[in-house]
Amino acid sequence: MENKERPLILITNDDGIFAKGLRHLVNTIKPFGDILIVAPDRPQSGMGHAITVNNVLRLKKYKYEEGIDAYSCSGTPVDCVKLAIYRLLKRKPALLVSGINHGANFSVNVLYSGTMSAAVEGALEGVPSIGFSLCNHDLDADFSTCTKVIQKVVKNALNGEMPNDVCLNVNIPDVKPEELQGIKVCRQAKAHWEDDFDARKDPYGTEYFWLVGEFKNMDKGEDTDVFALKHNYASVVPVQFDMTAHHAITEINAWNYELD
Repeated sequence: MENKERPLILITNDDGIFAKGLRHLVNTIKPFGDILIVAPDRPQSGMGHAITVNNVLRLKKYKYEEGIDAYSCSGTPVDCVKLAIYRLLKRKPALLVSGINHGANFSVNVLYSGTMSAAVEGALEGVPSIGFSLCNHDLDADFSTCTKVIQKVVKNALNGEMPNDVCLNVNIPDVKPEELQGIKVCRQAKAHWEDDFDARKDPYGTEYFWLVGEFKNMDKGEDTDVFALKHNYASVVPVQFDMTAHHAITEINAWNYELD
């Protein structure tokens, strides 16, 4: 009988190697294949697709559990993916999984998310990639509702053909497992943050600013990630790294480009 090699799964996140969400993700995915963890050595939320170019990068072997190799990285989530692929892995992973993020990454939040940027980087490298997020920022959040969603999406990704140059953004509502209504494939809601900066003073009287803001969803469509999550569905949004506004090319091309 042929001895088939188990799939190799690369796991990372942006909340750091000690995050509870990462632990739950690893425990959920262990049955699906061999695991390598490369995660930041500290929280890196909101880093987007940042990479380290003006500083050194350090990897430290981390004692996780028997059968699982784990490394902490001094850089960003994208740094973790790059180092894993180019320095640590001996074969191409069958899947890259990022998360479980402590907090939602629906709609425009995908642009800022370190969790999703790691998944996008995986897609750039030709690796089927998924980012998972729970709509709860608590460091001690209950991730039990994520289990079946992760199992179903990962199983599909390993058994099927992920479209080229695409990764999946999966958000899970903060509800009890029995309250989860199912999984919906959605589009990203058209929304934005109305940002503000709260001016404060430190103990020495020097002014500093703290980012605050309110999320504004103007999209009333019932096929969006925001709508799905509001109705207790997990949302799955296919995400691409080609940011060309293809629908605008004809209009922009009609402008006058004659050089004076």
